[in-house]
Amino acid sequence: MTAIDRTAIDRPAIERTAIEETDWRRAAGLIGAADSLALACHVSPDGDALGAMLGLGLALARTGRKVVASFGDRVLAVPRLLRFLPGQELLVEPSAYPAEPELMITFDASTMERLGLLAPHAGKAGELVVVDHHVSNTRFGTVHLVDPAAASTTMVVEELIRRLGLTVDRDVATCLYAGLVTDTGSFRHSITTPAAHAMAGRLLATGLSPEEIARELWDRSPFAYLRVLGTALGRAALEPDAAGGLGMVWTYVSRADRAAEGLPYDEVEGMIDVVRRVDEADVAVVLKEDDEGGWNVSTRSKGAVDVARVCAALGGGGHPRAAGFSSALPVADTIAALRLHLAREGSGS
Repeated sequence: MTAIDRTAIDRPAIERTAIEETDWRRAAGLIGAADSLALACHVSPDGDALGAMLGLGLALARTGRKVVASFGDRVLAVPRLLRFLPGQELLVEPSAYPAEPELMITFDASTMERLGLLAPHAGKAGELVVVDHHVSNTRFGTVHLVDPAAASTTMVVEELIRRLGLTVDRDVATCLYAGLVTDTGSFRHSITTPAAHAMAGRLLATGLSPEEIARELWDRSPFAYLRVLGTALGRAALEPDAAGGLGMVWTYVSRADRAAEGLPYDEVEGMIDVVRRVDEADVAVVLKEDDEGGWNVSTRSKGAVDVARVCAALGGGGHPRAAGFSSALPVADTIAALRLHLAREGSGS
């Protein structure tokens, strides 16, 4: 096993973070001493969750350590648009995940419940390092590397890799870059900072192809997606009086819509970025029914409404301008509950 460069832990950070130095040192010490590591990200992983987990996993595996990674969905299926990410050989089914890992590291999960089937494993871990950037993180671990000022969880991971003295090669950089560009919306969202651009420059220096990554993430979709998108847009509703008069536009995609066109659930994730363009509404909402009949609700704000607060009140969380929650209620009841909380948030009460 290749030894970790312990002197790297004592070098000044490339960017100042909101994470206490004692937490950085404790996390680095635990990881440096571990011969095997169990990694987990949140269910239905996005680019930041999977990119952060696989990026660190690859960097650690290069040292000869035993690394397993997973996420707690009933079916372990990487979304099509993320199947280009390196490191997927590290993935194991939740049933093969260590029941009581000595050291477990979670990524981009603001609560233990977001780990799905792997939540019980986290509860039994000897040490649980939580790596995240959500302000709504509940600090459910034993060590917390949580920086709400970071544009993505992969930004926190890059700093952790640096402190561990590990190498960011092209494969690791590809994973980290995918998380960075997806969570910043290709550097369009307000969370984009000089530090985010500086990190992108470091990752590009490894020789990764931003063009190829962009094509995989945003410039591909099956024809069935257009059909389902058309159905969803055809039922879109604009409520100018919602959110205290700031406006809401919303629609939904049922599993019947997808079944009619043979479209997998993960293909509808990007619909919120179409709906959010409406000028007359600060808040955009898309409800997506999964294969088990539950509804996953994506919300976006142009800035006047803190949708993270709204979604947290409904059992979810996220960022002020991009958040979500899950609902077992019918569409009408889910929207009614959301409408009520948006009215409170929009009025400032």
